[in-house]
Amino acid sequence: MNTPNKISLSRLCLIPLIVFFYLATFIPYARLVAALLFIVACLTDFVDGHLARKNNQVTNLGIFLDSIADKVLVMTAMILIVAVPVKIMPAIVYPSWLGVTCVIIMLAREFIISALRQIAATKGIVLAADKGGKIKATLQFVVLSMYMIYAFVLTDIVNFEEGNRVVGIINFVMMILLIITTLVTLYTGASYLIRNKKVFSSKDNETFKKLTEAEDEDAFYEDNVSQTTPVENDTQAETKEDDNLKEDKNEG
Repeated sequence: MNTPNKISLSRLCLIPLIVFFYLATFIPYARLVAALLFIVACLTDFVDGHLARKNNQVTNLGIFLDSIADKVLVMTAMILIVAVPVKIMPAIVYPSWLGVTCVIIMLAREFIISALRQIAATKGIVLAADKGGKIKATLQFVVLSMYMIYAFVLTDIVNFEEGNRVVGIINFVMMILLIITTLVTLYTGASYLIRNKKVFSSKDNETFKKLTEAEDEDAFYEDNVSQTTPVENDTQAETKEDDNLKEDKNEG
C-alpha cells in the first residue's frame, strides 16, 4: 500500500474518533478535539490526491478509498450537526428543519452522482471529477468545520442565555452559508448530470449490449475450444502411436 492510500485509510480511521469526541460532552473541550480532527481529515483529502498525482501513484484502490472516505466523512459530519443537541438547541443548525432539508439535498446529490458513475463504469466510460465538484467539496468542508467549532463554543465557552443576541446573529450567518453550500452542491450536481447525459443515451446502451453479447460469444467459443482440445490431443497421440508401431513392424 503506497503513501496516498495510507493517508486515505487514515481519514476513514479518524471518523469514529470524530463521532466519539463530538458526542462526549462529559469530556472538557471534546467538541474542539472533534472539530480539529475533522479539519485534519479534510486536509488529508487534498494531500493524498496531490501526492498520488505528483508521484504517479494513482491506483484503483486509492480511487476507491478516497471516494469512500470523502463521502463517509461528509455524511458523518452532516448527521452530527443536524441530529445532536447543543445546549437548549435541538441541533447546532438553526432552524433544525432547514438543516435537515439541506443535508437531505446534499446527500441525495452524492448518491445520484455515485449511481451515474456506476452506470458509466458498466459501459466502459470513466467520469472524471471536475472543478465544480472540488469547489463543492471545499465549501462543505469549510462550513461543516465552522459548525463543529461553533458547537464547541456554545458547549464549553459561551453562556447561551447571556449571549442570546450574538448567538442569533451567528445562527443567521451560518444559515446563509449552509444555504449557499447547498445551492452550490445542487448546481454542480445538476451540471455534472447534464454534461454527462450521454451515459443515459439509448445508442450507448445498444453498443454496450452488442459488446456484451460479443464477449459472451467469445467466452462460449473459448470454453468449447478448451473442452475439445484435450480430445483432439488424445486423438493425435493415438495416431502417432499407430504410426510408430507400423514403422517398427516394417523395420522388423
